[in-house]
Amino acid sequence: MTGLRQGIAACRLCAGRFAATATGHAPRPVVWFRPGARILIAGQAPGARVHEAGVPFRDRSGDRLRAWLGLTETEFYDRDRVAIVPMAFCFPGYDARGADLPPPPICARTWHAQVMARLPALRLRILVGGHAQDWHMGRGPGVTARVAAWRDHAPGVFPLPHPSWRNTGWLKTHSWFEAELLPALRARVREVLDECDRPRPCGDACPPRR
Repeated sequence: MTGLRQGIAACRLCAGRFAATATGHAPRPVVWFRPGARILIAGQAPGARVHEAGVPFRDRSGDRLRAWLGLTETEFYDRDRVAIVPMAFCFPGYDARGADLPPPPICARTWHAQVMARLPALRLRILVGGHAQDWHMGRGPGVTARVAAWRDHAPGVFPLPHPSWRNTGWLKTHSWFEAELLPALRARVREVLDECDRPRPCGDACPPRR
């Protein structure tokens, strides 16, 4: 696992692609997982602020996502319990209009299956946005339809819209998301974290919180 994390951190497959974007930046993979994690957060790709900080969801979207999950920052960033594995580990950059570019597919093709194979203890997958949902669930009818059908996938999988503040209008027109889905999601997150404090069938407990 250490070798895999180091390999991702050293990846420069997209150096030429990123240099040609409007931001002209260099790759900086944000790697945030350990093998004992019970919860997976699979998102799209780091944004510009995360690229600068080197910490996933260290932005306003992260604030909203943590509120959705009912997690403190300490819990959210506990890699022994929560793995944050986006479909691209690097900030893809902006296009000429200043919009976020999509995650380069080569990143998921190169790394995602390897990472998932090394996360055998997962009990809950939280799939944020269409790119993550397509990879983990197969291509489907779109984010809104998948999120609306969340009961079909719970308790093991919860599809979510992206927590970007650009989606505030979506939240206002889909009130069931906050009224029905989020309470169920928070309860499941808490249930899985509580399981981490109990012995496993093998007699071992998860590592202590840091």
